[in-house]
Amino acid sequence: MSMLPYLRAAVRPSLRKSNPAQPGYDATRDPSASTAVVDCAVYRDGRRVPGPVCLTPREAIRRVREDGGFVWIGLHEPTGQEFAGIAATFGLHPLAVEDAVHAHQRPKLERYDDTLFTVFKTIHYVEHAELTATSEVVETGEVMCFTGPDFVITVRHGGQGSLKGLRHRLQDDPDLLSKGPSSVLHSIADHVVDGYIAVAAAVQDDIDEVESEVFAAPAKGAVRGGDAGRIYQLKREVMEFKRAVSPLLRPMELLSERPMRLVDPDIQKYFRDVADHLARVHEQVVGFDELLNSILQANLAQATVAQNEDMRKITSWAAIIAVPTMICGVYGMNFDHMPELQWKYGYPMVMASIVGICFTIHRTLRRHGWL
Repeated sequence: MSMLPYLRAAVRPSLRKSNPAQPGYDATRDPSASTAVVDCAVYRDGRRVPGPVCLTPREAIRRVREDGGFVWIGLHEPTGQEFAGIAATFGLHPLAVEDAVHAHQRPKLERYDDTLFTVFKTIHYVEHAELTATSEVVETGEVMCFTGPDFVITVRHGGQGSLKGLRHRLQDDPDLLSKGPSSVLHSIADHVVDGYIAVAAAVQDDIDEVESEVFAAPAKGAVRGGDAGRIYQLKREVMEFKRAVSPLLRPMELLSERPMRLVDPDIQKYFRDVADHLARVHEQVVGFDELLNSILQANLAQATVAQNEDMRKITSWAAIIAVPTMICGVYGMNFDHMPELQWKYGYPMVMASIVGICFTIHRTLRRHGWL
């Protein structure tokens, strides 16, 4: 029977309500708590084994190795000291442990003996009433996933990217969870990539808005080139988005194409779907970057054209003003023998000449679009 319906139900929002009888799961670490573990549960045959709301990692792995199944431990921003005991219990490699504790890692997939270490960058779209030159558009977090033959350990950094809903949806699908730890890894990957798709759609709206404003007719008195700061800020945010998406392409390609002992063959087939969605998001993000480059260049070109138009107008008026300045300068030289100075109609003639010449120049410049 195809697993696609179960996978889709696990990684996408569901209208079904979670079972109130299920043990609770906190999205983030309680500041008053003495441990970074927010949930620790044993799953056997696709179902959460009844017991305390949050087992200790040592007790959980003991149950698994005695009775089968796997354990899923969720942590939020653990310190090195808090993570040391878990790392020793599950035999995690020190290099992977260091990466998980200190965060700020690029997306990657690494194998240490019988453990896969996967890093995902989560992206959250920051709602804003108006895009400005200082607006934060995307906020990033991290989810690290240790996947072993009988355990999954997720380490989350940042205030967003909660796995609470994902865990509950997985617990509603025992057929999926029965495939073991690799089903959790796939669901996390698909959950993260689905988040990319939603953020890409929101960023597209911001880019469309900026593009329409750049190419719209300017309001009276508006200064061209004023959108450059907003465009550049949006470009910086898109680059942050790109740094989360691009490095993940290779790990998803490996998980979807290379046989791995820790990944169930039935689950591996569906990593191809995740890789395909990720590739499409990557194409979108690259397109955003190129489009913003074009918009920024167009905006700067418009500013340059506006400056040239202003310079032409200034030059035109300077040419017009030069006529009376020159004529008045000639008649201000105070020579004794200037016939027009004693002529009855000398003053009206000079004024008429100034007005006529200025009018002719103004009309000529206006006909050629300089005024």
